Amino acid sequence: MKYLAISFLVILMSCNSKKTVEKPALEEKGFPFLMPHTKPDIKLSTAMERNYDAYMGVQPKFNELYSQFKYTALKGLDYSNHDGTITRRDPSKVIFENGKYYVWYTYRHTKTPPKGADLSSETIPSADWDLCDIWYATSKDGFTWEEQGVAVPRPEKPNVGWRSVATSDILKWKGKYYLYYQGFNEASGKRGDDCPVAVSYSDSPDGPWTAFNKEVIPNGGKDQWDQFSIHDPYPLVHNGKIYLYYKSDSGKKGDLTRLQGLATADDPLGPFTKYPQNPVINSGHETTMFPFKEGIAALVIKDGNEHFTVQYAKDGINFNIASITELMPIAGGPFIPDAFTDTKDGRGITWGISHFTAVNGWSTNHSILARFDCDLSLDVDDPNMKKSQYYRKPEFYFKHGLSGQQVKRIKKENEKLSKSSN
Repeated sequence: MKYLAISFLVILMSCNSKKTVEKPALEEKGFPFLMPHTKPDIKLSTAMERNYDAYMGVQPKFNELYSQFKYTALKGLDYSNHDGTITRRDPSKVIFENGKYYVWYTYRHTKTPPKGADLSSETIPSADWDLCDIWYATSKDGFTWEEQGVAVPRPEKPNVGWRSVATSDILKWKGKYYLYYQGFNEASGKRGDDCPVAVSYSDSPDGPWTAFNKEVIPNGGKDQWDQFSIHDPYPLVHNGKIYLYYKSDSGKKGDLTRLQGLATADDPLGPFTKYPQNPVINSGHETTMFPFKEGIAALVIKDGNEHFTVQYAKDGINFNIASITELMPIAGGPFIPDAFTDTKDGRGITWGISHFTAVNGWSTNHSILARFDCDLSLDVDDPNMKKSQYYRKPEFYFKHGLSGQQVKRIKKENEKLSKSSN
């Protein structure tokens, strides 16, 4: 028995020695408590991958292309007690020449506010941008402006823009100045806002301006996205060429999609070549771009899936979202010191001019110019502009209340629910 017990013990020990001792599974390294500024070498969710790959900072306060926007009423401009007979809208980029700032804009002074296409005439505007000329103003400080008068008047019929010239922007090229604008040959709303791009040029920002009297950028071919309109021409100098961005209203009235395109040229008077893969931006209402680092940044304002974003394209063509923000300037025309220098180190923007529409209601529809300030600059560090939890009083939100139609719909839903429960 003694030898039998010893043999059993040896066999048992031998079996136990063959068993693999399982170690506890190692926990996968989690995301750090303090957010790293560079992407950590761990497996990340799609959202966290995007946070490091898509934006220029891991938080808005570190993102050079994120900003809040602040607004200031301009001094020195009269609006006839806001009765709708005077409008100023769609400002150009702001430039600094001759010791002062310059801005050009759409100007209307008519005997009545806009009355719609059916009631329009040679003296009654159909829309806020009908029966307009291009005017300009100058300023020493960017807050108080002195109106200088007309820069580009409506030409005589049948020249491009005889009905209205609107939505201008400025280019400086080889010592000369060029104003691009939309030229209407009929009242806006007759068919839509169908109009080509026209241009005038001058040796001085104060004029006189000579009209080219030809279409600069033609509409697209039949059934193409820009077959009816080229709006908001916006020139910059990039890669040794003139990069002229523009908007078109794709789709039928009441179901329009605003998209942004690009056309380039070696000469301000053309010919312009459209980028083959236009549109280059899938959202936005107006065109507002500026050089940033080696590429181009864009304020994508209103309309589309990617509205209220700032986007960036290293090549000026393939844009991606760089930040998401709010209360962006409508028809923003920034002050861009390096807009025409063909810089490879764009410094960004801190202020500009924009507009507000229907200031006193739609029956007296007109627009006013205003100043916006921001921090989309590599040379400025304004923490207050980088806040992402911006407080607004309840009254601000209550102003965006339900419409009468929405209140009726909710009332019907409540009545239906009440009946079904009885």
